[in-house]
Amino acid sequence: MSKIKKYSRETAVGVFVFVGLLCIAYMSVKLGNVKLFSNEYYTISAVFTKITGLKVNAPVSMYGVEVGYVEKIDLDLEGKETNNVPVAVVTMAVRKDYRIDDEAVASIKTSGLIGDKFVDIALGLGTEPLQDGAVIYDTNPAIDLEDLISKFAMSDSGGGK
Repeated sequence: MSKIKKYSRETAVGVFVFVGLLCIAYMSVKLGNVKLFSNEYYTISAVFTKITGLKVNAPVSMYGVEVGYVEKIDLDLEGKETNNVPVAVVTMAVRKDYRIDDEAVASIKTSGLIGDKFVDIALGLGTEPLQDGAVIYDTNPAIDLEDLISKFAMSDSGGGK
């Protein structure tokens, strides 16, 4: 009789541990923003001359509404996308329910004064929506606060008469 009780206790502990591991895996996927087996996004890319501070998983927004995230950041030193001009290529995953037209402009902006960087997409007057894998060439690079401060400091120290 005690042997049956021992097996039922071990089974209960095993089930408890298994459910706990499932909960940990689920929370890791949800909190880590992992998109597993997701078909609700399409990818577009944008070429930038400067992306200072932009990171993978940064938000992509349109009119202040988050519509996707930065999936990948690559460096194109050969300039395959831009006639031999080296650029950074930002690949973005955009939710399928948001269509971006072929004259859209992508900019890198900052949340607040010194906040995180994100990609902001301004729609143009284009009539054709961008397809999966399309590239946005009309972009505005990130504004580097350190560069602005150093330019201001250098121009101010030029000669105080």
